[in-house]
Amino acid sequence: MTASTRLHVLRVFVGPDGRGGNPLGVFLDGAVISIDRRQAVAVDLGFSETVFVDDAAEGAVRIFTPGRELPFAGHPLVGIGWLLRETGAPATTLRPPAGDVPVRHDAERTWIRARPEWVHPIRVDQLASAADVEASPGQEMGALGRYVWAWIDEDAGVLRARYFATDVGILEDEATGAAAVLMGHLIGRPIMIRQGVGSEILVRPQPDGTIEIGGRVELVEMREYAPAQ
Repeated sequence: MTASTRLHVLRVFVGPDGRGGNPLGVFLDGAVISIDRRQAVAVDLGFSETVFVDDAAEGAVRIFTPGRELPFAGHPLVGIGWLLRETGAPATTLRPPAGDVPVRHDAERTWIRARPEWVHPIRVDQLASAADVEASPGQEMGALGRYVWAWIDEDAGVLRARYFATDVGILEDEATGAAAVLMGHLIGRPIMIRQGVGSEILVRPQPDGTIEIGGRVELVEMREYAPAQ
């Protein structure tokens, strides 16, 4: 019988009005769940990503979608950076398989910095208007992930986006940090992304070629979880 462990459920990249935010599952004692069981747990939970913290002091984490493990993903790292601070184990660096990810906090948001080459393949399509983004149809599960976007206010750097992450088992992602890193690299200046039903992601390219992304995080619930046998 596998022992139960505590699951934290967060919302990451919550909008200024409290809407949106991509759900995230986090196991702070991730080592309780063996590597060979983690994919099944991610499928069972059904979040776009689930994080297993293997060493809080070192910031060692693994990230699983319902479809596969990712070496890097943005919203899980923003979420775990916030949660580690809230639970008394603040990490200045997170260490997913892709590499070291610096973390910082301000009064409202948690920020991470990452390299655009860590982002998994995503098809990026610019559309003519935000209305076209709203009307964009989804796609079949298994197809390469497609990110559609359009300017809301190009001068102000505000854009509207949606992401159909069908290659990792998600019909549509509410807020996508990895894609935000990619967009920061492609556009090359500070931007604000409005995604999903109300999520907000701030993006800041850095002189060293990394991209900083930041957002608000909220705790939804804590509950006991026992992995199925």
